[in-house]
Amino acid sequence: MVVAEATLITGCSSGIGRALAEEFRRRDHLVYATARRVETLAPLEERGIRTAALDVNDAASIEALTARLEDDGTSVGMLVNNAGFGAMGPLAELPLDDLRLQLETNVVAVVALIQAVVPGMVARRSGRIVNIGSVSGVMATPFSGAYCASKAAVHALSDALRMELAPFGIHVVTVQPGGIQSEFGATAGSAVAERQEGLDLYAPLADSIAARAAASQEGATPTEVFARKMADAVLAKDPRPVVRIGRRSTLMPLMKRWLPTRILDRSLSRRLQLDRLS
Repeated sequence: MVVAEATLITGCSSGIGRALAEEFRRRDHLVYATARRVETLAPLEERGIRTAALDVNDAASIEALTARLEDDGTSVGMLVNNAGFGAMGPLAELPLDDLRLQLETNVVAVVALIQAVVPGMVARRSGRIVNIGSVSGVMATPFSGAYCASKAAVHALSDALRMELAPFGIHVVTVQPGGIQSEFGATAGSAVAERQEGLDLYAPLADSIAARAAASQEGATPTEVFARKMADAVLAKDPRPVVRIGRRSTLMPLMKRWLPTRILDRSLSRRLQLDRLS
């Protein structure tokens, strides 16, 4: 039996995930777009994209998707781990349950999806795994420590996986976006507002915390531009291990590499008004 190869993308309800599903479909890929609430994927289904419900934090949901793919006579040729969110707030006062959910969604779920598709890729001796990290995982900023840590973990996991899976013909690509137009800032900002009552030490900086949550949307790169450039990069015959796209995607890593740590700390602290607490 001939098995069709699909591009499986997580987190497609809006923003980057939706744009990627549309871009790969334009390139004649058999695309499976997933999200926790499948009804949010109706516009993609209308464009000929296959859709499926997937809660990346639920093992049973991952198993159900795997079974669906098998029933459809489909294997995953490329996995794009895009689903995730940003838990914004000062680490000293961030609820630990929020931190756990941040790491579970942005880190553990990435490995869970990879483990689900790797056996098929190994059997074919080919495949591509694309993990969406962030330049925030390269240069941490105040009030985004949980998110930055989760993306730094994705980068480290990707580095290890790239070497571990290479003998089986599997490419692993880490994409580190800068500012990309999405609902990321609005979603993070809404959660920040809900946590304001729990602030004590950082209550005077509530506006700065909200500003950090929205920062990624300042002059952000359109999602369709990002999707086109990312598709070009990850579909290359020999894709680069790390791909950076979007506003400040090259500037922030350069700042982290070349600026003395104390100077960088002072600059970021002033921008987010931490000096007001002194």
